[in-house]
Amino acid sequence: MNFRTLALSRTALAAVLLTLAAVPSRAADEEPKGPAISTLRATKACFSNIVEVSGTILARDEAQSQVRPDRFGLKVAEVMADAGDTVTAGQVIARLTLPEGGTQNITAQASGLVINSSAVVGAFASAKGEALFTILTRNDYDLVGLVPVTDLGKLAVTNPPQTAAVTVIGIPNDIDGRVRRIGPTTEPNVQLGTVFIGITTNRRLPINGSGRARIKVSQSCGVSVPLSAVQYGNAGTVVQVVRRDRIETRRVEIGLMSGGNIEIKDGLNEGDEVVARAGALLREGDQVRPVTSAAATPAPAPAGKK
Repeated sequence: MNFRTLALSRTALAAVLLTLAAVPSRAADEEPKGPAISTLRATKACFSNIVEVSGTILARDEAQSQVRPDRFGLKVAEVMADAGDTVTAGQVIARLTLPEGGTQNITAQASGLVINSSAVVGAFASAKGEALFTILTRNDYDLVGLVPVTDLGKLAVTNPPQTAAVTVIGIPNDIDGRVRRIGPTTEPNVQLGTVFIGITTNRRLPINGSGRARIKVSQSCGVSVPLSAVQYGNAGTVVQVVRRDRIETRRVEIGLMSGGNIEIKDGLNEGDEVVARAGALLREGDQVRPVTSAAATPAPAPAGKK
């Protein structure tokens, strides 16, 4: 190769390099394509399976003392206690007139709260009739409610017991309860069964008051996304995932719901980038510009609420 050829080659190479330098970098200058969409990362969370029961607060049978005379043919002469009164063991709460004359004192057999009284001056009292007084000796109550048979099968008397958070109208905070008994039969016309939620508390609860229990029957931990990220349609339940700036539609199996989030049992992995609000305008393979927001990432669902 002579000097002239070498010089020409160097000149040609320099020209090529100058041309390449003048062409803008595609990675630096190319604008992102597709619409901007809000995305979030699928996270791990635990969900509680909750059965809700509404019912009535009753005094538990074994926490009651019923006061009756020990014979027939007596008439109420004087009433010295009424429902709502607190009495002590041995306290005289009524006097009865004997058929042969004279009176008999009726005393409280245990200390506690009088929750019911049928004693009326002039009325007859019987050893086997309605109790003159019913005294609540301990703060043991039951929330007695009806449960659909579809939920009844989830309830059981177990050790440790299934726990419940009980809300009673007029009481400021929830009270702890447990599934104590399940009725042996159901109402065939309405397909409801009876459950007894036991409550032991140092508070005085309103007898025959209304209450509601949220019974935790199980817990499941898995992948969580907001409800807005799940789309329902003829193709089933789907979540839209962004991979390499393109939409990928995933069929998923959903589970429990809590606090605005939903459990994804299958079809999605922790850390997947998910469209925060799934919509019909996005199609499989569409190019998008994902905008991830930390505020949009779902927080772990509360374990005690539905």
